[in-house]
Amino acid sequence: MNARERRARLLDEVRGGAGHIHDLADQFRVSPSTIRRDLTLLERDGHVVRTYGGAVERSVREKDARNSAEKDEIAYKAAAVIEDGEIVVLDAGTTTGRLAAHLAHRRLTVVTNGLTAILALAESTTVELIVLGGRLRQPNAAIVGATVTEQLRHIGADQVFLGTDGLSPERGLCSPSLEQAHLKYAMLHSARHAYVLADHSKMGHEPFSYWTPLDRPHTVVTN
Repeated sequence: MNARERRARLLDEVRGGAGHIHDLADQFRVSPSTIRRDLTLLERDGHVVRTYGGAVERSVREKDARNSAEKDEIAYKAAAVIEDGEIVVLDAGTTTGRLAAHLAHRRLTVVTNGLTAILALAESTTVELIVLGGRLRQPNAAIVGATVTEQLRHIGADQVFLGTDGLSPERGLCSPSLEQAHLKYAMLHSARHAYVLADHSKMGHEPFSYWTPLDRPHTVVTN
């Protein structure tokens, strides 16, 4: 297991509630100092918050506070390409949640697996909101699971907007789990036009080992 794979699995463990350094060191058969370095990198990238003796995953609110001005700029640009009457798929995430807020007054059909988008559109009188059903994954507020992927097979949207933990020209969209990478691939192919929303900090960033290949025409919206 290389360092990137270890950090991906380490993040999964932290998300599952395991966050004590010495327990994690025993589990991964590395030194506590190695776990500390890995957690420092995960904290730097905004995935966890260090605590005394360990770490916990960042909440959606904490992630949303990072690069907030850049996310607002990206959301504004993305909203401008959407036309009334369209069917739009929104990935879970903080930037897509901000995009949803820009759409609350529009006449659209919005399909999403993101709790941030659901909350932004729940009281809209003009948006038909379709919520993909599955398992709510906390703390990133994403609905995931095989049922979500299966539902996407039956949707022919006009546009899809994807978030990402990192963006590589060679590999595509980076995700912290295989399940999420697979789901993003289904979303990528659920619409006629595909957009990736990524601020400058995501460019060339490869924090995990799970990827969604961008094997179709798409547009990257950035700041």
